[in-house]
Amino acid sequence: MTDARLSDVPLPKPGGHLPPWPGDTVPVSDGEVFVRHTPWRGPLPAGGAPGGGEPPADAPRERALYVHGLGGAATNWTDFAGLLAVRFDGWALDLPGFGQSAPPRRYSIQGHVQAVVDVLEWIVARPGPGQGEPVHLAGNSLGGLVTVLVAARRPDLVATLTLISAAMPVYRVPAALDRAVALVLLPGVPALASRRLAGVSPEQRVRGLLQVCFGDPSRVPPERVAEAVEEARRRDEQPWAGQALTRSLRGLMTSYLRVGRANAWRTARSVRAPSLVVWGDRDRLVDPRLAPRLAGVLPDSRVQVQAGVGHLAMLEAPEPTARAVLALAEDAAARRARDGASRSPAGQA
Repeated sequence: MTDARLSDVPLPKPGGHLPPWPGDTVPVSDGEVFVRHTPWRGPLPAGGAPGGGEPPADAPRERALYVHGLGGAATNWTDFAGLLAVRFDGWALDLPGFGQSAPPRRYSIQGHVQAVVDVLEWIVARPGPGQGEPVHLAGNSLGGLVTVLVAARRPDLVATLTLISAAMPVYRVPAALDRAVALVLLPGVPALASRRLAGVSPEQRVRGLLQVCFGDPSRVPPERVAEAVEEARRRDEQPWAGQALTRSLRGLMTSYLRVGRANAWRTARSVRAPSLVVWGDRDRLVDPRLAPRLAGVLPDSRVQVQAGVGHLAMLEAPEPTARAVLALAEDAAARRARDGASRSPAGQA
């Protein structure tokens, strides 16, 4: 485990409002999911301002997939994916039952894992630069737990792994979730939750989430708050929205009870991909003290703990988070180049 390095490549300058990236449905084993695409833009000149002409022919162009957390959606990655487009063709999925994805037949962590594997295979198979190559995988919260399991199950699909406040098993639930977790394990709660949520306005729900999920809610641009409220309204129109949240949370909690080879901490030890562990030191949902523990379990890892940041570093601090991800990809590419050179006939001479 080492401290994360930050890439110094030019990134787009902040300013203006970036709308959600367009997307389409992708078939998976248990139906279909909605996937947004952030196209590669290539490297920028010094200063971060877009330049004219085509990117250099040898500019790095790889592929990435972003996986949101409980109650989130692919739109959680809008600004972050836009920054990483200097190197990545990026995709972000709505997990089954979230965002614009239809609900699965049954909610479970393994069901989410299979959906991510299916989307990774779809990305790897797409024609164009990067076809057939493993994908840079990033997950937040529930998506972090899911991507750990994906990277362990299918190392051939994962180039690097970034975990942002990953919801790894804990046996002392944070105060922000304590009561909710106790309730969600009871029969009949999904239906009850749907009725209770119907009495809370989208604006109230979004404001409450901002207070819990962000270290400094004032950092959230008004446009992003308005988008979140509109997305909450759309979710209210989906008859399965309450069940997606509560049953996914129930699946998350029951996964914590697995022991032996099925335990996520033990699984993490088998991850082969170079990994980055990101946490905010004001995370109220997943204890920041898990950051060094998780980084210490992953065989090839680096860690970034961000001061004043909460549970959603890719939303609250997209640039330093993106720079850590880019540095991970740069170092992984340099390692592959060294390994390739050492295996070549000239390198063996």
